[in-house]
Amino acid sequence: MKDTTLVVMAAGIGSRFGGGIKQLAPVGPNGEIIMDYSVHDALEAGFNKVVFIIRRDLEDDFKEIIGNRMAKLTKVEYAYQELEDLPAGFAVPEGRKKPWGTGHAVLTVKNLVKEPFIVINADDYYGKEGFRKIHDYLVQEEGQSDVYSMCMAGFVLRNTLSENGTVTRGACEVDGEGYLKQVTETFGIQMGADGLQAENEKGEPVTVRADQLVSMNMWGLPPAFLDELEKRFPEFLADIPEGNLKAEFLLPQVIDSLVKEGKAKVKVLDTQDKWFGVTYQEDKEAVVNAIRKLIADGVYKEKLFS
Repeated sequence: MKDTTLVVMAAGIGSRFGGGIKQLAPVGPNGEIIMDYSVHDALEAGFNKVVFIIRRDLEDDFKEIIGNRMAKLTKVEYAYQELEDLPAGFAVPEGRKKPWGTGHAVLTVKNLVKEPFIVINADDYYGKEGFRKIHDYLVQEEGQSDVYSMCMAGFVLRNTLSENGTVTRGACEVDGEGYLKQVTETFGIQMGADGLQAENEKGEPVTVRADQLVSMNMWGLPPAFLDELEKRFPEFLADIPEGNLKAEFLLPQVIDSLVKEGKAKVKVLDTQDKWFGVTYQEDKEAVVNAIRKLIADGVYKEKLFS
């Protein structure tokens, strides 16, 4: 069996565990958190290693809450995303508090991941189909192309909305062969009285369709992609306007650039699974109910890792 790795972006977890930290809110009947279901589904699909991207100051607590349990099931390693972890010649601007973004997070695994890998958010439930399709694509397509061969799970927009507020999604434009043409970050999406409402980064209204595919940061990537992140991160830092303390090095933007440059092809693997997450505190009850229904339908055992 070819090695494949699950990379979980968990560095955004709050500065203390317990009360109010959404990624660690129990949602399963035996205290399972959303990450438990993601790791379960990834291992079932064939991934055989997990790398958690965390903050170094939370390492002990993270291992106690979930990491040590996962280490009994598969190989587990840790990467650390820190604001000060910058290439030579760069320093954190005075007043900068915001992390450097998902591209920087994934770059931290460069010395740990030498095989095809999937990237997910820690606090999103994706369903089984995306893990299975991405794993199979990575195994079958590695080395079959003269450009970077990547893939992503394309979720149907209507399956990714929150009833409790607006969401931001990467709206995907796909060609006739199912390859990604571009991802457009779209903001303020919600179901209103007149149908779906959304806006662009300038706050101007834009049109979205309930059935269009969107990115939920679930990417299948070759290990050589990490070299691109390493090369492009200093370029990103050099181009930040003085005084901008919030610019982020984002995974979708790097992938979008590679596609437009003709250096990568991204197969969009559509999934009908319903995404859910605790975007708002009020979402937790809906997530608990959704997990309960999945158990009743036989998708999961009541005791997940029995």
